[in-house]
Amino acid sequence: MSSSITLSAATRQNLLSLQETAALAATNQNRLSTGKKVNSALDNPVNFFTAQSLSDRSSALSGLLDGISNGIQTIQAANTGASKIADLVKSLQSTIAQAQSDAAVNRPTATGSALTTIDKAKLVGTSLRTTVMNMALGGTKADPSESAAGSVGITGDKVAVTLTDGENTFTKTLDKTATVGDLVNAINSSGLATAAVDDAGKLTVTGNSDTLKVGIGGGADADAALTKAEDGDSNDKLGLTAAAYKTGLTNDKTSAARTALASQFNDLRTQIDQIAKDAGFNGTNLLGGDALSVIFNEKTGSDQSKLTIAGRKLTAESLGVDKAVNGTAGTGEFNIQTDKGLTAMQDTLKTALASLKSLQSGFGSNLSNVQVRQDFTKQLGNILDTGAANLVNADMNEEAANSQALSTRQSLGVSALSLANTAQQGILQLLR
Repeated sequence: MSSSITLSAATRQNLLSLQETAALAATNQNRLSTGKKVNSALDNPVNFFTAQSLSDRSSALSGLLDGISNGIQTIQAANTGASKIADLVKSLQSTIAQAQSDAAVNRPTATGSALTTIDKAKLVGTSLRTTVMNMALGGTKADPSESAAGSVGITGDKVAVTLTDGENTFTKTLDKTATVGDLVNAINSSGLATAAVDDAGKLTVTGNSDTLKVGIGGGADADAALTKAEDGDSNDKLGLTAAAYKTGLTNDKTSAARTALASQFNDLRTQIDQIAKDAGFNGTNLLGGDALSVIFNEKTGSDQSKLTIAGRKLTAESLGVDKAVNGTAGTGEFNIQTDKGLTAMQDTLKTALASLKSLQSGFGSNLSNVQVRQDFTKQLGNILDTGAANLVNADMNEEAANSQALSTRQSLGVSALSLANTAQQGILQLLR
């Protein structure tokens, strides 16, 4: 419908220009207030939907960061638990080492009778121990005198000594003229036992393990002497019994120190199980056998990126650490009173420590992978947000400049409209 008011062409043009300027100013003010140049699909459908897609993916990745962070904490908790369990294993090794160092009073020992009946009062300038050490092994039995060293009376040209601890055997052949001191030195060089003559002239042999057989014999040659030694034929000549070889010596003592260390060992062992149970985070415990799955992207199915970490049920039993007992050991136990039990447990603890180091290495590798993905996800989210912003965000510097220009343009439009209306003022004057 046409207007009933007649305006000049200049006025209409200026009005149209002002309307356009007002529309541009409205758009400019909207961009300044929202900070966006694309606020809806009507502004720019391509940029709007592309930016929305980028923002949606960024939001999805941000949501995954919480799960990734929980995964990191779960791995760190398990790794800390494994580290502390390794410290406990080292303490167990120290306990076993203490028990082993206390073994002197806890080994099979044979002490014979005095090797000579010489009257101590007749000894001049020497001790009974030294006198016995100088006695010959072979020859006719005779007590020492001022003119002769004496002999313990083992028959044969050769004298053999044999020792065995059930796993290792030592043999040594001596001439019949060899002394008791030579025999003591031979036993001490065996690595299986130690020997000494005390001030009363008695020979004592102590095993280095839990069992020991000691055999001494004489014969025409080395083979014959060894055969006799394996029967303990001449043990009595040195104050020992034949049973010291035939039956053997066994550990029949209990070490008070080892008994106390057994309790200490078991307390440390219990802590292994307790630390493993407490090493979980947010309901997941990799040391309790739980598995951990850390998801890295928003996709599903075969396109999903994730890391699955298998847990391990860690206990003292799974590490092979048996309970210490003071006596006969049953299943899952070891006798702390025996050297053999201590040696076996020390070997077990070395293996357990190596296993824990391997477990920690795996945790460390997985933790590094997850942390790298965490950093990548954060950076990728920032890239996506920046890309979305570049498509829809307004350049505030440009919009501020546009605002100033539009304000100036609007003022000029009003002035131009005023000038256009002024041209009709002359007609008004004529009508007056």
